[in-house]
Amino acid sequence: MGRAGQAAGLPLARLLGGTLAPVPAYNSNGLGLVSPDRVADEALELLAEGGFGALKVRVGRDSAADDLAAVRNVRAAVGDEVPLMADYNQGLSRAEAAQRCRALDGEGLTWIEEPLRYDDLDGHAQLAADLATAVMLGENFYGPRALADAIAAGACDLVMPDLMRIGGVTGWLQAAAVADVTSVPLSSHLYPEVSGHLLRVTPTAQWLEWQDWAHPVLAQPFPVRSGHLHLPDVPGNGLAWDEDAVARYQADW
Repeated sequence: MGRAGQAAGLPLARLLGGTLAPVPAYNSNGLGLVSPDRVADEALELLAEGGFGALKVRVGRDSAADDLAAVRNVRAAVGDEVPLMADYNQGLSRAEAAQRCRALDGEGLTWIEEPLRYDDLDGHAQLAADLATAVMLGENFYGPRALADAIAAGACDLVMPDLMRIGGVTGWLQAAAVADVTSVPLSSHLYPEVSGHLLRVTPTAQWLEWQDWAHPVLAQPFPVRSGHLHLPDVPGNGLAWDEDAVARYQADW
């Protein structure tokens, strides 16, 4: 699709019928499983990176009390108006998830992501029914049918497909159609540059997950201002490699 956009002389979002309006993003660059007394300063730094107004915090420390303390310390630092997303990265058993997610349920989180193994749809469905906080799944959906199955099972309130695993642009568009007809908000996982284009044609688009991981090898990283990713008005997906940087980082195996 990037090449199709180049051939047509259109940015990917416009080729697919959308616009290049800024895409709301949250900063997912940090807030790992560090000590709770270190997260407040890091949260403020992450907000300042691109004028962000939303953050993701990782949870799944050795103790539930430390997770709760970390979330509360971030909240105290950034204020009540900043959306916070929490990600367990599939780290809990069902018993642990029931206890830990309930402990976080009153903290005003935007979502709790993958508390259980990604394919435990029954376990996630029980959590989704029990919790006031939205349950997020999706980075491990291999194809749009997996997304449809999770929604049908009631396993999640929100979805966030990964561009590679969902099946590229075609798989994303199919997944977005499923989310649309089921009225499920859809966010992105990784690949912020191309995902930004696709969120512009996603009817239930919610949040772009932003990281700067590709910036060292990009000729021109996409700018982030006031917490929004700005898509370049160039044909294709807008990605161009810094060939000198690519050569510098190349490893021979």
